[in-house]
Amino acid sequence: MTWSVAPIEVDEPAHLRDARGFTPSLRRWAPPAALNDVVRRFWVPVWSLPPSASSVQRVLQHPVCQLVVGSEEAVLVGPDRGMGTRELRGSGWAVGVMLQPAVGTVLAGGPMTGLTDRQLDLAAVRGLDAAGGAAGLASRVRAVMAPGPADPERQAQACSLLATALAALLPVDEEGLLVNRLVAEVEADPGIRRVGDLCERFATTERTLQRLTARRIGLSPKWLVQRRRLHEVAERLRAGEGADLATVAAELGYADQSHLTRDFRAVTGTTPGAFAAEPR
Repeated sequence: MTWSVAPIEVDEPAHLRDARGFTPSLRRWAPPAALNDVVRRFWVPVWSLPPSASSVQRVLQHPVCQLVVGSEEAVLVGPDRGMGTRELRGSGWAVGVMLQPAVGTVLAGGPMTGLTDRQLDLAAVRGLDAAGGAAGLASRVRAVMAPGPADPERQAQACSLLATALAALLPVDEEGLLVNRLVAEVEADPGIRRVGDLCERFATTERTLQRLTARRIGLSPKWLVQRRRLHEVAERLRAGEGADLATVAAELGYADQSHLTRDFRAVTGTTPGAFAAEPR
């Protein structure tokens, strides 16, 4: 069975671009509805920079794994507690899959704590191999993309190849579905400002929640809430609304503006003011 994909437009607050405001050409593709428990979306950047130029792309990570096939590498990237960066040079492309939180343990072959802040070569991803999709997958994607990586039809074909391999991970187990719902709630509801709010929402204790997220996501519940808040801070600053930081801090549940600034700088390496001044 071939699993087709469809183009989508996504406002991605996690993608901060580089300090000059540059981002490569980027198309995103939605998985078929039947694959929603496994895949959030596909993303395909294509870039061509002058020989002497480079661009460091910055991403405030989501609490999920990313499967990435490029012209020179094929990897499973685990959740990053900091900010993901990648330096682009010359010409290149990648076909990426933002996976759902539920499938990380399957692909990693164990608790996600072993993959946090790390990446694995695709050949070492036991979960995909067991599903019958790892062998030759990268070469098949490259064969489709190489003649014209900017061609939307080729991008869709490459995403479809990955979707077909990942479909073997269905059905997702009950705990995995729970983790998907938990992360979706945190990311969608700004009313969840603290771990206690999340415990109340899911009628569980903080300790139980910590064990669950450590095993299935490799991160703490506190990280989930903090990262969603930082995504919103970045989105407001990027929109150029000129919002008062003290007001933003209060609305997002920070004790004060200094706590917001400290968290933002600790993760991004820059202050909210400096980030807001960067070109768009």
